Amino acid sequence: MMRISGLLAAALMAATLPLPALAADKVPTKPGRCVATSIKEIASRLEGAADSGSAIVYGNDIYGVSYDMIPEITHSKVGDKVELCLVSLPENCPKDDDRGKIYAAFNLRTNEFWELPDAEHMCGGA
Repeated sequence: MMRISGLLAAALMAATLPLPALAADKVPTKPGRCVATSIKEIASRLEGAADSGSAIVYGNDIYGVSYDMIPEITHSKVGDKVELCLVSLPENCPKDDDRGKIYAAFNLRTNEFWELPDAEHMCGGA
């Protein structure tokens, strides 16, 4: 299982507490903000290469990718409802290069979670 962020761990442990309503299909813009969305597409990192890593597109068009195969994503299905939280933003990036946001997702059907960046490389990288 992937490493869980402190933010998502706290949210999961507090699951019995009343939570504020999540914004539907919006994009979280500040670390710690979460939205309700769904899974739009599940794919491999490289088209036609099934073992090249995991890729996912959420209903709000946020993209997540990993060089590793993420079992929690493999267990998911298109249409599954997820809670998607912005964990961190990249720092000291070149102008107009905003790659490297990290998102944590919690699948409400499977009760599994994962963390992924929005690009294969951090800002300023390849």
